[in-house]
Amino acid sequence: MALRLKYFREGLLVAAFFILLVLVAAKLDEAADSVVRGPFFAVDGDTLAAGGERLRLQGLDAPELDQTCEDGKGLLWPCGGEARRFLARLVAGGEVECLGRERDRYRRLLVRCRAGETSINAAMVRQGLAVASGRYAEEQVAARREERGLWAGRFESPRDWRASRGMMEDAGLVEAFLNWVKRQAGWQ
Repeated sequence: MALRLKYFREGLLVAAFFILLVLVAAKLDEAADSVVRGPFFAVDGDTLAAGGERLRLQGLDAPELDQTCEDGKGLLWPCGGEARRFLARLVAGGEVECLGRERDRYRRLLVRCRAGETSINAAMVRQGLAVASGRYAEEQVAARREERGLWAGRFESPRDWRASRGMMEDAGLVEAFLNWVKRQAGWQ
């Protein structure tokens, strides 16, 4: 009887160890970047769709589709629509690949996209059709210096434009912290 109990305990220990290995492997697999390849559809200047997946370009904020900006002469132009058209051109040809691992509060995959050697995220900022948010500062400095896109005249930042219309999508500090805790715990 004692021998049976010993084998039973050892069997449980081996099974528990195997389950732990499976869980660790699954967690490591989650941490790897997801790769998404086209064809892509430009939803707006910083959001793509590929199949049923929504992708949000990381490190930038483009004008909303309905947003207008002023050019250097004070004339209004559809900067949101132009940002979408430019993004659509960037993802239309060639082999585009997007990499990401985190999701925003709308469950969009946060991605960095490339078409060959060209960073699509950086190109949006460099063309002056998106504002850098955390990355792409050099591209924004160049676009501003050359008065490209948004920087040719006056514009309201996309974040402020959304907020003034009750469309604020950015999480508050408390919500951002709670989302971070959920991600760390594996609940999200």
